[in-house]
Amino acid sequence: MITMDQHDPISGEAIKSLVQGMRLQLNNAMLGKPEVVENLLACVLARGHVLFDDLPGLGKTTLAKALATAIGGSFMRVQCTPDLLPSDITGFSILNQKTRDFEFRAGPVFGDVLLADEINRATPRTQSALFEAMAERQVTIDGESKILSETFLVLATQNPVESIGAYPLPEAQLDRFAMKLRIGYPDRKSELELLARSSRSTQEVVAQQVLKPGQLKQLQQSVTHVVVELPVREYLVNLAEATRANSSFALGLSPRGLLQWQRAAQARALLENRDFVMPEDIQHIALPVLSVRLSGAIGGVENAIEAVLNSVKVPMI
Repeated sequence: MITMDQHDPISGEAIKSLVQGMRLQLNNAMLGKPEVVENLLACVLARGHVLFDDLPGLGKTTLAKALATAIGGSFMRVQCTPDLLPSDITGFSILNQKTRDFEFRAGPVFGDVLLADEINRATPRTQSALFEAMAERQVTIDGESKILSETFLVLATQNPVESIGAYPLPEAQLDRFAMKLRIGYPDRKSELELLARSSRSTQEVVAQQVLKPGQLKQLQQSVTHVVVELPVREYLVNLAEATRANSSFALGLSPRGLLQWQRAAQARALLENRDFVMPEDIQHIALPVLSVRLSGAIGGVENAIEAVLNSVKVPMI
């Protein structure tokens, strides 16, 4: 039994059942993309935020809505534009003409799942307001700190082929994301099923709630009990050092990135019904974790990451 604390135990069977339920709901909403679903679930269980770097119309909003429903959380969406203000994200105080008191109107960051569409179209000032919420899970408004949801999660999108009117995210802000994911075009079978669904109904496929209030927090806490043995931790550090020594990258992996990589590997192990991390877990989520924070590689980031993985000896567990 994996235990959050003495008051809130959650069994291995319960974890397996809840994870499988979320997996089924997300795969039903996002046809033909099981790998994307697995990485998204790993990121959610690791309490990380996701950056989708992909073309429009591939199902990112559908996936975000399905995730919010499956975890039993509220879904919020903000369309990032150059005239978007920080208060449009965090909220603001307004004077009540009847009571003559200021009332706080909460912004979309007070939801559980926030979809920040085309985040690179917001100004750096507005981006900073969102990243503060992502990092601290709180916002400061009129000198008062307001705590966000314990399971607050940002799914941000950016279009990789359009740069007009965009404000690229600097490396320090990209490091706030746990993973960068790409959905890509569906396969032929999935597109045929998508057309068949559309021909039968005008309604989108609606996901079903899987988690009850508090259960996502339990699952996230259970991830911290997944064991990472010393040889695996040494393997992670060796990989981080290899990125810093690799001249292909403009910057190497930061300690914060290393911590997120370990937590994502723990989540991956939990998804595989294991209570310990294997080197395969680290390798499996290397690309989504590293591609969001390592850039400038000659010949492509993916090839450079693959070269780093091949350059470090894998421990025998």
